[in-house]
Amino acid sequence: MEAERFSELVDEAIASIPEDFRSRLENIAIQIQPIASPRLYSKLSRNPWGLLGLYQGVPYAGRGPWYGGVLPDRILIFQKPIERLARTAEGIRKLVREVVIHEIGHYFGLSDDELRRLEAEADKADRARQRPQHENPE
Repeated sequence: MEAERFSELVDEAIASIPEDFRSRLENIAIQIQPIASPRLYSKLSRNPWGLLGLYQGVPYAGRGPWYGGVLPDRILIFQKPIERLARTAEGIRKLVREVVIHEIGHYFGLSDDELRRLEAEADKADRARQRPQHENPE
């Protein structure tokens, strides 16, 4: 996928976040990189192809009156691992949205366990909405 189109998908994912949350995104930069740098993935002890996104910074919930004059937090979105995992244009769009929302969840102070629980609940609700409604034959 062209880098420009991938960037549009990231922008769409950000725009899909409810305004109550989007309006609280302060002092944060969202960047797209092809893949995690060797320095980054060795620091994290991770395979670069398994790293789809990363939040770096001081979570919003932990900012106090002392917070100021600091570099922006960063959310890194890694294009090639997402494309490799998703494979189709629609799959890439969905995975970009999931990764962006997951990393923004970290910005708001949610842990991986909390995010996994919320994602599972959202998936369950989506599946329930997608089930065909059967009419009662009475």
